[in-house]
Amino acid sequence: MTLILPRLSVSILLALMTASVGAAEDHSPPLTEWGQPDLQGVWNFSSDVPMLRPLEYGARQFLNQQEIDAKRGEPIQRLGSREPIRSANGAEAFYNDNIWVENRGGSGNVQTSLVVHPENGQLPTLVSGITHEPGGERDTAGTRPVRFSIGGIGRAGPEDRGVSERCIVGFNAGPQLMPSIYNNNVQIIQNRDHLVILNEMVHDARIVPLDEEGELDPAIGLWSGDSRGYWEGETLVVVTRNFNGLTQSFEGYGSSQHKTLVERFTRVGAAAIDYEFLIEDPATFTDSIKVMLPLIKVEAQLYEYACHEGNYGMANMLRAARAREASAEIDRVADLFRR
Repeated sequence: MTLILPRLSVSILLALMTASVGAAEDHSPPLTEWGQPDLQGVWNFSSDVPMLRPLEYGARQFLNQQEIDAKRGEPIQRLGSREPIRSANGAEAFYNDNIWVENRGGSGNVQTSLVVHPENGQLPTLVSGITHEPGGERDTAGTRPVRFSIGGIGRAGPEDRGVSERCIVGFNAGPQLMPSIYNNNVQIIQNRDHLVILNEMVHDARIVPLDEEGELDPAIGLWSGDSRGYWEGETLVVVTRNFNGLTQSFEGYGSSQHKTLVERFTRVGAAAIDYEFLIEDPATFTDSIKVMLPLIKVEAQLYEYACHEGNYGMANMLRAARAREASAEIDRVADLFRR
């Protein structure tokens, strides 16, 4: 179940941004009973800012005042890279746009892209031999293992479907947090020695020991990697390694096998966390990738996302494929008799 968040105009976002900046200048983060910055609560990471920067902005990280003024009062439209599903008449059809889709930019974020390194807001040059595996609403060519989240390469078995369709890893929950069309919520639960990052999507709970000791053997690979955290002043730093390579590295490229993810959480206001992540993957990209994204606190609770618990879609998809195959075989035999 998703938390439904309102559409906001740019003028409202700017007011929120101004208030957030003022609060950040004087803000001292609330502390837990053991003296650590308190990151607990339910946080939303929706964003109307595109992941990759539109080329007309060049190396500019932020909109200028003229561009902000031109957008003032206009409704926010989500600028994500996901291609819309189109109905028979060609109209865009994201489920029900007024109910399911989070077109929210409630942080007042006026970045031109979420990617801030490389400085042009684009992905780094790819390592030779790396290709794009986008996935999507329709099946695409490819072989097992299917590393992308949505879509698949066929319906011979569940292994032909994306990892999100198989309820293994949520398409926006990571690690790292990736704004998508809905379910952009995460709950942080904290004690002195551990922190839990509970994703709404696939209700995956990532348990993060707050020390750097006892890391897993590099030969052990996990779907969501092995996360270890530590405090750097008022910032929580979470380093994740030991991905199993059965998911992509980033934005449809490579595999996660050699990926190192560094996330930073800094409480900057009563209802705001500055979140950023850095990806180092020398087997996929020739440079690192840095993304900056605000998290906004919401006064709500997460409801269970029943994926395998109610995943009738997967069984029915495979059942329908078998029925089509049986029908084709009947037609083939009938055709032989007609001859």
